[in-house]
Amino acid sequence: MSDQVKEILKRQQAKEEEKAAVEVEQMVVGFMVGEEEFAVPILSIKEIIKPIEFTRVPGAPNYVMGVFNLRGTVIPLINLRIKFGLMPERQNENTRYVVMHENDQIAGFVIDRLTEAIRLKESNIDPAPETIQEGENIIYGVGKKDDRIITILKTEGLLKRTF
Repeated sequence: MSDQVKEILKRQQAKEEEKAAVEVEQMVVGFMVGEEEFAVPILSIKEIIKPIEFTRVPGAPNYVMGVFNLRGTVIPLINLRIKFGLMPERQNENTRYVVMHENDQIAGFVIDRLTEAIRLKESNIDPAPETIQEGENIIYGVGKKDDRIITILKTEGLLKRTF
């Protein structure tokens, strides 16, 4: 084998090793519900708004606060504190509605406050614990960022069980 061919093969192998070294990252948006930090994929968020007026819906589950009108689209409003088994609290200046979508489903979720947009390497995301993987769950995995533990939620799981 000629030196030129060896050099080409060496460069090709170096490029392949470089590609393998680039680790897949997930971009998520973090938020607080109670004392816990959660996150959802950034691409599933349509928008984040300050609380607006909503209309109650009789007979809806207790975590469904009602519906609100966002530029002509009527969207269900889910209180994540109640959905996650926490006591409801009064909304304050940090409260936000996170409007999420997946395929043709859309809903607004009341969160206590936003934290930040977070880049997580796939190697820093562990699968949901086996104890909660049985049946339908809404947890994609548990992310580790610095000294924080962030529960990453499945958007389709949140939206699937809206009503």
